[in-house]
Amino acid sequence: MDKRKAWRAQEQALVERWNATATRQRELQAEIARQSDAGGTPSAQLLLDAERSRSEMETVRREVARMKVQFSTGKRY
Repeated sequence: MDKRKAWRAQEQALVERWNATATRQRELQAEIARQSDAGGTPSAQLLLDAERSRSEMETVRREVARMKVQFSTGKRY
């Protein structure tokens, strides 16, 4: 039973990270679009932040995939 609680906590933390990263990525993309629409070029720092956000999203996606494999092979629940 303790394993299930730990797994649920891990899953909840992963969902929270996913949501936070997705929100951050949407905000950065919207800011890039606003700056581009205004006729300027997005700042280097903004582009760097967007790249970091994409990298974080890929990390979270890999963790989700790992959990799915564990679930489907019977190592979870």
